[in-house]
Amino acid sequence: MIVLDAVFPVDPERRDDAVELFRAVAEESRAEDGVLDYRVAAGVDDGNRFQFFERYEDEAAFAAHVGSEHVDRLGEQLPELLAGEPEVTRFDVDSASTVEL
Repeated sequence: MIVLDAVFPVDPERRDDAVELFRAVAEESRAEDGVLDYRVAAGVDDGNRFQFFERYEDEAAFAAHVGSEHVDRLGEQLPELLAGEPEVTRFDVDSASTVEL
């Protein structure tokens, strides 16, 4: 399984545009084969800091996602929406389990 944790600091003046773009990309991504989870959330301490949490079955699913039209659109529009450098971390996971609370 591949997990991505990405953080995008968005220009407050472009926040509405970012929300619209992120919502569309998330919806289209969740419809892809091999996408186990795809969520976008605004920070509680900073509403202009958006965090993407993505899980893919395997490398093929991740590669298909990266090559998709909606990810191309995200890549084209994202630079004009940002207020800082994005942070993206990839995790290659061999196993996962549910944590009981």
